[in-house]
Amino acid sequence: MTSWLLLAEAGVPEGGLFDLDATLPLMAVQVVLLTFILNSLFFRPVGRAVEDRESFISTSRADAKQKLAQVERLESDLKEQLKDARQQSQKLIQEAEQEMDRLYRDALAAATADANASREQARREIDAERDQAMTQLNKDADKLGDLIVSRLLATS
Repeated sequence: MTSWLLLAEAGVPEGGLFDLDATLPLMAVQVVLLTFILNSLFFRPVGRAVEDRESFISTSRADAKQKLAQVERLESDLKEQLKDARQQSQKLIQEAEQEMDRLYRDALAAATADANASREQARREIDAERDQAMTQLNKDADKLGDLIVSRLLATS
């Protein structure tokens, strides 16, 4: 124990761990000054850049969501327009087919009527020519009969 007493009596040399002189306040001032300098030169600009970046990202995300919603709305509008266009084209095709069928039936009826009219005209012409031929034949037969009778009477 005596060695410990000797150490206690000898005291601690100056500049030890718990020496309370001007070093501790000077270190505190240096830490505060360093904190202020670092804060003003590095931390605030970096913090501002991070905040600006976060603001840009949030704005970009909001714009992207808005544009995505707009694209989806336009896509649905275009799908609706395409559906309407398909319906209209089907309707036009159906109307064209009906019109073509009606024109075909009209043309067929007209052709049939023309053919019937031509056939009737030809029958009338044939009947007229037959009647004329019969009349001519009757006249020729009468002349021939008269000629035969006159020759028979002249020879007798």
